[in-house]
Amino acid sequence: MNTTKLHFNRPLRISVMAVALALAGCAAGPDFKQPDAPQVKGYTKEPLQTRTSSAETVGGAAQQFVEGMDIPAQWWTLFNSPALNAVIEQALKANPDLQSAQAALRAAQEQVSAQQGAFLPSVNASLAPTRQKQPVSAGQGTSPFNLHTAQVSVSYTLDAFGGNRRQVEALQAQAEQQKYLLEAAYLTLTSNVVAAAVQEAALRAQIAATQEVLKVQGELLTLLQRQYQLGDVAQADVLAQQAALAQTQASLPPLLKSLALQRDLLTVLAGRFPSEELEQKFDLASLSLPQQLPLSLPSSLVQQRPDIRSAEAQLHAASAAVGVATANMLPQITLSANIGSAAAQMGDLFTSGTGLWSLVGGLTQPLFAGGALLHKKRASEALLEQAAAQYQSTVIHAFQNVADSLRALQYDADALQAQYLAERAAARSLEISRKSVQLGAATPQTLLTAQQTYQQAVISLAQAQAARFADTAALFQALGGGWWNRGEPLAAATAR
Repeated sequence: MNTTKLHFNRPLRISVMAVALALAGCAAGPDFKQPDAPQVKGYTKEPLQTRTSSAETVGGAAQQFVEGMDIPAQWWTLFNSPALNAVIEQALKANPDLQSAQAALRAAQEQVSAQQGAFLPSVNASLAPTRQKQPVSAGQGTSPFNLHTAQVSVSYTLDAFGGNRRQVEALQAQAEQQKYLLEAAYLTLTSNVVAAAVQEAALRAQIAATQEVLKVQGELLTLLQRQYQLGDVAQADVLAQQAALAQTQASLPPLLKSLALQRDLLTVLAGRFPSEELEQKFDLASLSLPQQLPLSLPSSLVQQRPDIRSAEAQLHAASAAVGVATANMLPQITLSANIGSAAAQMGDLFTSGTGLWSLVGGLTQPLFAGGALLHKKRASEALLEQAAAQYQSTVIHAFQNVADSLRALQYDADALQAQYLAERAAARSLEISRKSVQLGAATPQTLLTAQQTYQQAVISLAQAQAARFADTAALFQALGGGWWNRGEPLAAATAR
């Protein structure tokens, strides 16, 4: 028994030495270096105005861009809408796309843990009871006999050139990529809910405006019919007003259809079936326009955008894959050891004289594989170049998103200011035209033109109001959404 114990310790010491040698070795392939932030000072060629224009209407407040201002994790609360907060809370709990991204992250993390197991020796235990009979030789034979063999096998492949370390590094980078894909899914979901709520509010405003126009047109039709009976206007004027009323009525069903579809979208984003429609409803008056907007430094954007961080992790994985392909072309060193006992009777196992052991070292150097290993290495290098180009493209498009949002917000404010003035002027023109027709001082055609102008003005005003809310949300999304300020990262919550 003492001899057997001595031989058991020897392979153990060898395994420990192998681990030390592996950890001391250099890993094949390039070491990943985080890309530098773009050397640009702003998002647009010309300096941006620090404050937008304003209008005395819903969504017309002036907005100020604050350079370096941080973004709250729950940025949508800046719209001061309890209904919006409630829908987003439901969506974060029940949206299946977010749950899918969480499961993908867990799977990637488990793949890392699985690959890290290769840093340790593989240990297997076996028990093999057999019954044998030797063949007859020279006229003599043996009787059948039993043999019971119990042994423990230990094998270890030295990571002398860092192939396994690079593989673990690649899987860790892929898990990092999934982490930021999860953050991107979170940001996309919350942004889509805000955009859908704003669109619903815009449609409700357009429907209300159309119904108001229908009311005005109905009153004017009644006025013209009465004047026609008195002989003050021609029948053609009455028919023209009827046509205008019918045309406005025809514009209402498409708006109602769009509203119904938008309600379905919001319900699905919240993780429900369309038949389980949300109780929350949205109109522009229930939303507040954030008046201070963050303007992150360009050097910070690459750290804030989940899609950029995901592309960076993909680049890291591609870099590690080059190391894996390089290590596969180098010698592979394997150590294995067996220790156990063999006896004719089960009860005699591990008694004196039944011990057995073996220790084997192996070195394998690929010599010829039809060029496969070389071409795989070249392919991994090409994929690294592809990942680098994709990263650069992601960064450029991210800066474009921010620039587009900033320009949109400035022009949205100017458009709303102009549209508000146009709507007020159209309303006054319609009122004057109506009184003039009543007094016989203007033709019904003048009134018809005033109606059409007013209808278009109120619809355009509602659209301009909605654009300011929607593009404000787009700016928060373009800047990364403030996920870094969340108390607990999604990745940590997912791992539980």
